[in-house]
This record gives sequence, structure tokens and C-alpha cells, in this order.
Amino acid sequence: MAGWGGFFFSLLNYKTEKYVIAENRKIGNFLFRSTAAGWIQNFGGYQEREEAIQTSVITKLKGVSLTNTSETGPYLWSAEDYVIPPNGEQVFFVVTNYIETPNQRLGFCAESFKVPDGGCQSDDDCPEGESVIAGHGIKTGLCLNSTGTCEIHAWCPVEYSQRPKEPLLSEAENFTIYIKNFIRFPKFEFSKSNVLETSDESYLKTCFHDKENHPYCPIFRLRDLVSRTGHDFREMAVKGGSIGILIEWNCDLDKDASECNPQYSFTRLDMNLNNSVTSGYNFRYARYYKDQNGETYRTLYKVYGIRFDIMINGQAGKFNIVPTIIAIGSGVALMGIGAFVCDMILLYMMNTSSFYRERKFEIINFKKERSKQKDEKAGNRDRRSRKSGVNEDAANSIKKPEETELTVEPFPSEESDATMKKRGPTVPRNTGQRYSAALSKQAAAPKHHITFSSHN
Repeated sequence: MAGWGGFFFSLLNYKTEKYVIAENRKIGNFLFRSTAAGWIQNFGGYQEREEAIQTSVITKLKGVSLTNTSETGPYLWSAEDYVIPPNGEQVFFVVTNYIETPNQRLGFCAESFKVPDGGCQSDDDCPEGESVIAGHGIKTGLCLNSTGTCEIHAWCPVEYSQRPKEPLLSEAENFTIYIKNFIRFPKFEFSKSNVLETSDESYLKTCFHDKENHPYCPIFRLRDLVSRTGHDFREMAVKGGSIGILIEWNCDLDKDASECNPQYSFTRLDMNLNNSVTSGYNFRYARYYKDQNGETYRTLYKVYGIRFDIMINGQAGKFNIVPTIIAIGSGVALMGIGAFVCDMILLYMMNTSSFYRERKFEIINFKKERSKQKDEKAGNRDRRSRKSGVNEDAANSIKKPEETELTVEPFPSEESDATMKKRGPTVPRNTGQRYSAALSKQAAAPKHHITFSSHN
């Protein structure tokens, strides 16, 4: 119970800081660096931020390409043909290569030998009414020995051509794409566009985007977009692929609006290896017609090309007193963390930790300190009284020269003279003054002269 009582009473004690200067450069450097890093991380926290950017993207492609195949002959492809969808959205597809199957009509024909589920050896392998998995139609129940595949009800003939090894729309590398982007930060009522504000109508007809010379020209060549991803356009155009166009708006609204500029970056989103099975991009679509008898027929296209995904990202900042105060408080807190860590290292992780603990922590009890001071004062008084008594005794033991009685024989005997010459004068202890007084009186004694007379 005494231990628990002491613990609870210790909670009532007041603890105050005691500053100890530890001349340890390693710890000092660590504290300095951690504090500096904390301030660097909080730098810029004086601004109010907004990341809810509002954007709008408009795209437009221009360019033509002439193809000539054995199925359809020469054909001129314009933006209305090779851009899907054609209405200028944020995500669009540009045809660069294709497989064409013309004049398909509804009827009965053999399934393609490329489809695993369409192969057969007997009619039992082609149950009637069952669709061919990953195929082109519905099984009729017959196995065609000439092809080794099931007969199907489908648009016939089925697709059979091989993909061209060279892109049929080779001129697509010179197609141009116009990307018009509007952004707005509603919190700050700030809006801007990536298009240069100019009255020159010929500017957008002649410029191409350049980071240094024409940063506000929104027109790009497809060849340049692909090359900025680190790939070759013609290699990518054979099987297709996907490219991401990222436009970043990082605006410091404490500066002039001209400092808020779009930053473009380009990356390939499908597999980097063009010969990978999963790389590339393709899909199918058809164009439908009617003959003179009113029967419907179609031309099937399996198109390969490049899919473009335009992504907009951005944030804006402007000075505000509230985040400034928060940043300052965070910096002070980080400084405290640095000091705490250094204390832990000094007090518990070093060989001299016990020495630092003795200097760091000190318990002060006012009552004990006051009684201790009283005892010290009393001891000082006793020592002073004892010292003064000793001094008085020493003073009393010394007499004044006037009170000193001397007895000096004016005519010492021969024996005493001989003894004095042999032993010298005897001086008692602590009688230096009496001895000097005796000598002075002896010096004052009258001298006796003996006169010798000669007789003639």
C-alpha cells in the first residue's frame, strides 16, 4: 500500500523543465537535421489548398490517309472514319490498321478453323442450337468434313484474313490532335485554359506544341505523342496500344495568373513489350448496306489502333492565416519530437546514460531544503563561536610589553657567561615579545668601563 500511495502522491507533484547543455555533436546534428526536415515538410503550409479541380476537355483530329486492299480497292480515310467516337470526347480511338471482311450476309457457312470450339469429327460434336464459344454463330448440327468444323448460322463468310504486318494507315503518324482543356478552381474563383489567348486566327493553324517555345499551343502530332512515351509509332500502329495524356495544373495563386501553366506528360498504358500477347488494342465494328433487292449486307472491320486517355489533375493554393498557424504549430511539435528522441538517446541508449540522468533529473523538496539550510546556518554559527573563543584565549595569553617584568643581572658571573656563550640565549615558547623587551632593557643597562694605567 505504501508503494501505491507513493505512486498516487507522485502524480500530484509538479514537474518543470531543466535545461542541460550536452556537448555531444552527434546528438546535436541529429536534432538539427530532424528539426530542419520537419520544417521543410511543413514549408508551403501557409496556403489554403484546393484539389477539387473542375475540368472540360474537347478533342479534334485532322488528317487523311489512302488505303488500297484487294477486297475493297482504294479507300480514303478521313477523321470521320478513323476516329471513334467522332464527337471529340476525353477518351477516343484512332484507327491505324485493320482487317476487312466485305459483303457479309446472313446465312449458313463453316466456322473458322481458328476457333477451338468450332472443330468437329462428327455431327455429335455440333449439337444444334448451341452457340460456338468465342466463335461467330450458332451450330446447326452438321459437321463439315471439308473444313473439319461445324456448320453455323452467322454472317457469312466469317472473318478469315490475317492481320497486316505493316499498318495500312501509315499516314496516321502525321495526323494532328487538338486538345482544348478548361479548368476551374471554384473555391478561389479561378479559371484558365491551355490555349493561348490571341486574336491571330492563323496561330492554331500553324503551331505545334513545344514546351519551350509554344507551351500554349494545344496541337500535337500523333508521332510526337507516341515518341514521348519512348516507343516507335509504326511498331505500335500494327497491333495498337493505349496512351495516357496527363495534364497537370499546379497553381500558386499568390503569384500572377501567367505563372499557372499546364504541364504535359505521356505514358503507354498497355504492356511495354509490343510483342506481348496482352499488348495492343483492337475491336470490331461493321458498316451496313442494302442491295437493290432490299437485303441487308455489311462490311466487317477488325480495327487496330491507339486509344488515348486524357487525364486532368491539379491543385491550387492561396495564402490563408489558418493553415499558417497550423504549419507553425506543426513545426514546433516536430522540434519537440526531435528533442524527445535526443533525450531518449542520451538517457537510455548511450554508455554515459547514467551520467546524463543524474544531471537531467533533480528532485526538490522545499521543507527538506529549508531544514537543511537551517542546520547549515546553525553549524556555521557554532563554528564561528568556537573560532572566536580560540582567538580570545590566544590574545589573553600574550601580555603587553609594559606589563612584562624582567630580572637581569647587571654583572653576570663567569660561569653564566660561559654557559650563554656555549648554549646561546634561551627563548621560551610564545614569548617572542617578552624576549624582545628583555633584550631592549638589557641594551639600556649602563656599561662599566675598566681603565688600565701604566706605570713608568
